[in-house]
Amino acid sequence: MNPLPLMPPRGARAAAAQTVHSTAHSTAHSHGAAPCAPLHFDARLLRRYDVGGPRYTSYPTALQFRDDFSVEDYARAAAQSKRTGKPLSLYVHVPFCDTVCFYCACTKIVTGNRAHAQAYVERLHAEIARQASLLGAGRALAQMHWGGGTPTFLSLEQIASLVDAIARQFVMASDDSAEYAIEIDPRSAGPASIRALRALGFNRLSIGVQDFDPRVQAAIHRIQPRALVEATLQAARSSGFRSVNFDLIYGLPYQTPESFSRTLDAVIEMAPDRLSVFSYAHLPQQFKMQRCLPDALPDGARKLELLQTIIARLSAAGYVYIGMDHFARPDDELARAQAAGTLQRNFQGYSTRADCDLIGVGMSSIGRVGDSYAQNAKTLKAYYDAIDAGGLAIARGVRLTDDDRLRRDVISRLMCHMALDFTAVEQMHGIDFVAYFANELGELADLAADGLVSLDARGLRVLPAGRLLVRVVAQVFDAYRQSAANARCAKVM
Repeated sequence: MNPLPLMPPRGARAAAAQTVHSTAHSTAHSHGAAPCAPLHFDARLLRRYDVGGPRYTSYPTALQFRDDFSVEDYARAAAQSKRTGKPLSLYVHVPFCDTVCFYCACTKIVTGNRAHAQAYVERLHAEIARQASLLGAGRALAQMHWGGGTPTFLSLEQIASLVDAIARQFVMASDDSAEYAIEIDPRSAGPASIRALRALGFNRLSIGVQDFDPRVQAAIHRIQPRALVEATLQAARSSGFRSVNFDLIYGLPYQTPESFSRTLDAVIEMAPDRLSVFSYAHLPQQFKMQRCLPDALPDGARKLELLQTIIARLSAAGYVYIGMDHFARPDDELARAQAAGTLQRNFQGYSTRADCDLIGVGMSSIGRVGDSYAQNAKTLKAYYDAIDAGGLAIARGVRLTDDDRLRRDVISRLMCHMALDFTAVEQMHGIDFVAYFANELGELADLAADGLVSLDARGLRVLPAGRLLVRVVAQVFDAYRQSAANARCAKVM
């Protein structure tokens, strides 16, 4: 095959392509904690393997959660976790937004009435206390993430009251050794709010940017000038946030490689520590607001051109491709964790934290405790009713089998390290890898023939042309991939 070269729109093509290889991690001989191979763009392979599949922030994915998973099931898992005493991770879901972005597929409630927030905050207080009683108060909180919706829909006083409640139940680090992140909308959180969030202990910030092009912003119903984002970023840096992430989306109406390159010009100039550059998944049958988008979406070929531009520009600017749409500066914790083989993956994406049990609070939030996943009620009424009844709001979940745990480990290693050491998996799970995964290895041989992976008796390594298709590689080990639920997943590219 003759893969298409990386072609940044402003010349210096050879230099940019060379940078893709020189800034990425070099290939190592080990299949275990090997640094990742350089990233290689092959449009024909990307088109061939552009199939639907999960993003594997968990395994089994939320598509496999069952309604017969009970609060009692969760309580048993929590009791087991309590006995370990290990540090915890906490996810706080705030579903409210005061305006709707037409591309959004998040679980949200759009309202301009901020009075709705107080009733929600009161339920969060109760839920946090009940979770702590199950999991053990006084445990260290190694990671916290607030997402939504728009967490900054809440007032600073409401956020402070919740942080105080969390600090009373768990031990929050005072020296920035833990990772406490919050997603913010710069339209609703000015510099004063950013400084206040830092004073409350948040040390990582994620800003939804999407695109700076005015025509694209109008089409997606999110008007957000560059100056607004720059003011937010400056406030974050001056107040001591140790990392700032920008979210970008490609595949939106009216985007072209030339227009998005101008957005990348601005982003590179602002130099955030991390970037999440997501492919827009157009699923109007599932998300009715997406039907409001104009009929001007880039086709498949144009989306690949956009991706090609993104990779070339960010690589030339010195960012390392972590995987699954994530880029980081070489000195960022994510890049260093991947190089060291300690990178983790959870419902918030890639993480540097140890494998903590994750508590999810708020409507629709998902937690992972012990060998189970649990999700709260997805509607505000059902969530309120459950909390008001004096219990938790768990509506569904799943208990993992031995096979689930094995496959979760294999898929996580692939997603984080782009490699598998068969012996390490065998020692962890007490199996013969080649015998257990005989069928899967047969399928992987086809991917190897196309240059996505390399296989030998010791392990598997994702090759440069396969890094953008790691979800395809991971799906080989997914026992549920033929299910009707998985068939609803967005395409890989």
